Amino acid sequence: MVEAVKAIPVGKVASYGQVALMIGLPRCARHVGHALHYHGEGAPWWRVINNAGRISTTCLEHTALMQKHLLKADGVFVAESLKIDIEKYRYRPTPAELKKLELGDEYIRELIERFLI
Repeated sequence: MVEAVKAIPVGKVASYGQVALMIGLPRCARHVGHALHYHGEGAPWWRVINNAGRISTTCLEHTALMQKHLLKADGVFVAESLKIDIEKYRYRPTPAELKKLELGDEYIRELIERFLI
């Protein structure tokens, strides 16, 4: 999971569900959030937001305002309401980038259909 989050470039975001698909665990968006919190050392956790395009962290260590600041430093516009235009800033990995994550072809197809087309 950390490698998938590290793949999100500066200036881009991904949803928790998108990251879950990128690691071959569809429908495990909540698990991505928990895993980032407990095992995401060194991963740019602030680039992962909810699919509605909103910062949704409630963590006291990594606050929503901290995430907003980090995203703005990455060049992502974040509204006062903590809303982001997720489609404008969404990371759209190439099939080759997804292959590096050792995903099966069925997951790569689903990612392409959901996020790249």
